[in-house]
Amino acid sequence: MTSLRRRTASLLASSLTASLAGAVAASVLTAPPAAAKPDTLFPSMGNGGYQVRSYDVALDYEPLTNRAIATVRIRAVARKAMNRFHLDFSGPEVTAVVVDQQPAGFVRRGDELVVTPAEPLEKGRFSAVVSYDGEPPEHTDPDGSTEGWVRTTDGAVAVNEPIGAMTWLPSNNTPGDKARFTFRVSAPAGYSVVANGELVETAPHGTGTTWTWRQDEPMSTYLAMVGIGRYDVTESSTTSIDGRELPLWFFEDSAVGGARTARQVLPEVIAFCERLFGAYPFSSGGHVVDDAYVGYALETQTRPFYPPGGASTSTVVHETAHQWFGNSVTLTDWHDIWLAEGWATYAEWLWSGAHDGRTPREHFDALYARDADDDLWSPAPTEFTDPADLFGEPVYHRGAMTLVVLRREIGSRDFRRLGRKWAAKHAYGNVTTRDFERLAEKVSGERLDDLFDDWLRLDGKPKGY
Repeated sequence: MTSLRRRTASLLASSLTASLAGAVAASVLTAPPAAAKPDTLFPSMGNGGYQVRSYDVALDYEPLTNRAIATVRIRAVARKAMNRFHLDFSGPEVTAVVVDQQPAGFVRRGDELVVTPAEPLEKGRFSAVVSYDGEPPEHTDPDGSTEGWVRTTDGAVAVNEPIGAMTWLPSNNTPGDKARFTFRVSAPAGYSVVANGELVETAPHGTGTTWTWRQDEPMSTYLAMVGIGRYDVTESSTTSIDGRELPLWFFEDSAVGGARTARQVLPEVIAFCERLFGAYPFSSGGHVVDDAYVGYALETQTRPFYPPGGASTSTVVHETAHQWFGNSVTLTDWHDIWLAEGWATYAEWLWSGAHDGRTPREHFDALYARDADDDLWSPAPTEFTDPADLFGEPVYHRGAMTLVVLRREIGSRDFRRLGRKWAAKHAYGNVTTRDFERLAEKVSGERLDDLFDDWLRLDGKPKGY
């Protein structure tokens, strides 16, 4: 997320700058608890019993009533035999579930949809289709912010970090399971639909239109997005450093304003990030600006979301940097979110230093001057236990400060090699903090345990920096 992203930490960061396919998610009920690998921060989310390969979302939306009639098809691979499995889903009434072309039993348990196939699943590939009909809900996070299916004046927008996807997408709702997505969303005449990836086609649907978007590069559920509204749509393109022509789609609610700067600066920001981190990792870009009053911007893959007022240049830099760090190279567990937010905040500081603003070191010095009892120093970026701290200032600022210290320790040349190698080696995959530490030590030839302990794992203000 961006500096506009939630709460105090977000504000501080910005100041510095006919079947619904079902995702199979959560835990295998027939296996012992140890077999499941839920997220450590949201243990009810995610399942280690299978890996999703693709989601195909077909959704017919009625803006006046906020009704969604949906069919989601999931293709997945079971890592073991399963008699039952469950999906993370808190959305509308489920009308049918089909597994491997046979009707399946299902029951709702809180935010889970427990599915019992007609025949036990063997290890290997399977498909699940979930259909639902009704009004998808919003979700309130432990920090009080809103996500999920958020209604707007003229439609809705789905923003999902960290777990809001469950309000409209039956899924394996954990960042560690990435998949390809296809969205086939139908809306009445006069409405436009935006989602991740590339626009494949628009086709008549009754008196309205079906918009088909496809995200071919793997994506975590929290980065998926759908927007439906009376948007002003602008198309343009930019050329990647590797010679590719990148289509850019901008969907903007003209009533909320503030989108022009973000639209105009994006090609320059992409070029800036490419010089630092390597070629842009996806095949399209753009943004969505809508009147979902959630109070934050979000790095939804290929097409970030900005709330009313649009986005400052520093926010565009933050969300664009996330396309490398967070979206292409994605955390495995929410406790490693500094790998996304620290790098994106550091990119803001680099942009500032390159455009006559404060340098990364000056940002660091201003923050390091804070008293030892300041909230910046606790909890440590990887050690928080309260989900309300997920987007706290230590994740953003102390995460970025870690990179400043690391650059000083290993030198500018090795640090630049590290950033580019990190982005390339783990493109489209999932990573942990330990993965980053090992690569940093390999690139630099240095032992860096103390540095990473000081800045990522130990509460309190690191001394001697």
